[in-house]
Amino acid sequence: MALAEGPDGLRLPVASLRGRWVDLRFADDPAAEAVGFALAFIGPHGRPGTLLHEESLGGGAYLWTGRVPPEAVELRISTRLGRMPASLRDARLRRLARPFLMLRALRRAPGLSLTALKWRLLGKKVRARGLMERALNGRRETGYPRWIAAHRRRGPEWAALAAEIATWREPPLVSVLMPVHNPAPKVLRAALASLRAQIYPHWELCAVDDASTDPAVARLLARAAAADPRIRVHRRGENGHIARATNDALAMAGGAWCAFMDHDDVLAADALYEVVRAAREDPGLVLVYSDEDKIDGRGRRFEPHFKADFDRELLYGQNYINHLTAMRTDALRATGGLRPGFEGSQDHDLLLRLTAGLDPARIRHVPRVLYHWRAAGGSGTFSDRALARSEAARLRALEEAAAPLGARAERGPEGFNRLVHPLPSPPPKVSVIIPTRDRADLLAVTLDGLLGATDYPDIEVVIVDNDSCEPATAALFAGLSAEPRVRVVPVPGPFNFSDLSNRGAAAATGPVLLFLNNDIEVIEPGWLTEMVRQAARPKIGAVGAKLLYPDRTIQHGGIVLGIDGVAGHSHLAMPDADPGYFARMVLAHEVSAVTGACLALRATVFAEVGGFDAQALKVAFNDVDLCLRIREAGYRIVWTPFAKLIHHESKSRGPEDTPEKKARFEAETRVMLGRWGAQLRADPYYNVNLSRNSAHYRV
Repeated sequence: MALAEGPDGLRLPVASLRGRWVDLRFADDPAAEAVGFALAFIGPHGRPGTLLHEESLGGGAYLWTGRVPPEAVELRISTRLGRMPASLRDARLRRLARPFLMLRALRRAPGLSLTALKWRLLGKKVRARGLMERALNGRRETGYPRWIAAHRRRGPEWAALAAEIATWREPPLVSVLMPVHNPAPKVLRAALASLRAQIYPHWELCAVDDASTDPAVARLLARAAAADPRIRVHRRGENGHIARATNDALAMAGGAWCAFMDHDDVLAADALYEVVRAAREDPGLVLVYSDEDKIDGRGRRFEPHFKADFDRELLYGQNYINHLTAMRTDALRATGGLRPGFEGSQDHDLLLRLTAGLDPARIRHVPRVLYHWRAAGGSGTFSDRALARSEAARLRALEEAAAPLGARAERGPEGFNRLVHPLPSPPPKVSVIIPTRDRADLLAVTLDGLLGATDYPDIEVVIVDNDSCEPATAALFAGLSAEPRVRVVPVPGPFNFSDLSNRGAAAATGPVLLFLNNDIEVIEPGWLTEMVRQAARPKIGAVGAKLLYPDRTIQHGGIVLGIDGVAGHSHLAMPDADPGYFARMVLAHEVSAVTGACLALRATVFAEVGGFDAQALKVAFNDVDLCLRIREAGYRIVWTPFAKLIHHESKSRGPEDTPEKKARFEAETRVMLGRWGAQLRADPYYNVNLSRNSAHYRV
């Protein structure tokens, strides 16, 4: 089947394969930048369906296996940013015979495949089809060794990179700053070898021996400098620790960019190339950082950290940027370099100071694993020597960053930091808007928690009643008539969550709005104070809370775009006690969206973006749409674990299980794909290397 260019990508005709099982194999230029793909079937009206999830086979090759929908006309292949995949080399769609299909499914997920076969034999075709798709797709969330194999650059890619570098006019010099103090010679040799193996040749190593007592270290550095003129070595007369040694290396630097490297770690061979490529693409960049993993004594890689794009809130709590970090030399020198006295957290202190007034547009995250952090014994890593001292230095660094904000720093969970923002004085009135229809049992629990178990001093509750008719609800409302903090606003008609919420906002009198479902249970008194502290900040557009199911597993840890096509909840169903992916569930951080089940924002922000979309998004995705419009207006969205509640999800409205509800959900899905397609395919806070099957931060 021939590929044809469409308005937003390449198209393959599929009308002859409707209802059939197929696999799509396509290949990208292995030397091209890995930007990822967005696959979707196009229906008769030209609208794309839910995004499909391709599997990387390595070397630029990809595979998708599944069933062609009965109404599909074409299959669209575009980049995740909704652009034409210019470097796509080949795409082949092949119909799969049933025996071959079952054999492939059995190899990937035997249990699911056998269950699918059982339901097929019982005549339950729809159920069997769903299980078969899950079995065929089970290989996509893989272990890290397989991910490494699939994403390793091959020979043609390296040749293409070398050819590209050769065309660059005036390639910048990168100064690699390496403080050295008594590393095991073996790991120092590995570090130096990884630097000499760089595909980008325009670098210099500024190595500072911080008065190592092992004579083998000095000999090794001397031999390396004699063998390669790009390696320069300075020896300190006395041990000054990592900050002073790094600053001495900075004083030696002659490059436009400086990259930090520990004496026992390993750089990926394309590390410096990726830094320079980013700097060439955007000359205004000041800071470039990459993903990283760990490496053991046998060279085995593990524990990858696939990071978010720049997240100021997360940086307050932890140095998630870490390795590889490269900075413009003039900006690094302007900050004064590293500060002695912050040993163990000197990099975190530097990043807090450097980024404090920096436009995020001048910070670039490269979503490739470019740095392998040594985790073997005997490496002598500075920051591993005294954990308590490191935590104290980190807290002191945050205290200095907090002072200009009028905030305070305190020790948070898992030894990380917590930045506590000030509550305005006097605390602003919070208008809590609760759309409801009957289920007085649930609503009573929510109101008891709001009015009796929440320590916030100024609350009004606006109950937006949508045709409640049960006697228990009438009795509850009658009992509330004497409560001055509560008003009931009747809004009859078909259920439209967006319209009900907008009506509640119009009736509210507080400068802070809190949209709250009628099935929320308060379990901690300070939750609302935490949300208002965040929502009152001028640059914050909306705030979400940590919501738990009644069994104390996570229902909402923020919303990740692109999951199952549109969006999904982060860390869904994981235990509350689990800190999450690199402590995401115990640290406040930025997200693209938060759930409308518990969403706080200033009334002025809500009015500025026009409220919820009551026409096109009556029930589903209205919260995601609202948050994306808030971000488009220049505000940030914050999720905080320090506001925690129970959410008895959808107990009033019920699941999407009727034909009418399913049709409405599909229509609202099409609205989101049409309105926010590019953003849904590239969530800046969820790494492109992570699976979009779920938001559990798996490869």
